[in-house]
Amino acid sequence: MEPVTPGKPPLITEISREFTFEAAHRLPHVPPGHKCSRVHGHSYRIEVTLRGPVDPKLGWVVDFAELTAAWQPLQAQLDHRLLNEVPGLENPTSELLAAWVFERIHIPGTQVSKVRVAETCTSSCTVFAAGT
Repeated sequence: MEPVTPGKPPLITEISREFTFEAAHRLPHVPPGHKCSRVHGHSYRIEVTLRGPVDPKLGWVVDFAELTAAWQPLQAQLDHRLLNEVPGLENPTSELLAAWVFERIHIPGTQVSKVRVAETCTSSCTVFAAGT
C-alpha cells in the first residue's frame, strides 16, 4: 500500500533501471541514399520503468534484481546482434525497439509504465503505457 497523507492524493511509485547493449542495424524503409540504410552500430541504453505499489513490509515496488533478471532474456536476444535478424525487429527503429521491449518485459505485481531507448548520446525515444 502506498503511503497516504490525509487530504492528499495517493502517491504513485515508479522505479527505473538502465541497461546497455551493443548492436548493429539498418533501416530498410528509409529513402535511397539515407545513411541509416547502411549497416551501422550503436551502444544502446535502455531504461525500463515499472509502476506498482510499495510493499508495506519490504518498502519497495520490486527488488531491482528482479528487474535485471527479467531483462536478461532480452539482453541475450539483442546484445552483439544485427537487430534486423531479431524476430519482430525487422525495421529496428528506436521507436519500434522501445515498443518491442515494452511488450516483452514483465514482472508480476507491477506494470511497465515506460521504456526509453537511446541509440546515441543525444537521441532517444520513450514509449509510455496508455493513460500515463
